[in-house]
Amino acid sequence: MSEDLSKKISEFVERVDHMKKQEKMDLSSDQDLSIAIMNLISIEEHFFFSGAKTGNNDYYDLIKDVREMRKELLKKIIKEYEGEVWCISKHLLAASMRLMEVGTKQLGMDKKEEAYELFEKAYNLYSLFWGINMKLLNVGDVKKIDDSALDKNDKEKKGFFGKLGGLVKKAIDCCIE
Repeated sequence: MSEDLSKKISEFVERVDHMKKQEKMDLSSDQDLSIAIMNLISIEEHFFFSGAKTGNNDYYDLIKDVREMRKELLKKIIKEYEGEVWCISKHLLAASMRLMEVGTKQLGMDKKEEAYELFEKAYNLYSLFWGINMKLLNVGDVKKIDDSALDKNDKEKKGFFGKLGGLVKKAIDCCIE
């Protein structure tokens, strides 16, 4: 891991610890909220498909209310953003949720390896959501040297998603319950 990235990660961990001590941060609640937001995105999609399949415009009308609720709740997690971060965040959550659902279906069909791969991808996207929104990630700092290393000093070679996922897990697991 580059010294610059290592320094940013250390600063991030210190910031999380400081915020926890001041009781200003409850990532476990934010994690629950992010799952609720994923489900609201899914509800929007289901209303769309139900409207299209049945020809009943009432389903389309319901999308607006659910979308407003989703936007309101997403603002609780994404307080500051630049560029396309808001939209990227929404799509990261939506894609993560869909991959979890497909993985669960694969598991039900006893296709465990496919399910595990989908679950890993879902968690990678979910971690990317948190990495962006906790301002841990500066995309310009991420450079790949080979398929699993972040840079030439990366001895663990867990890759970007592996390292980011580990950090997000640590931050969420050790937060206020």
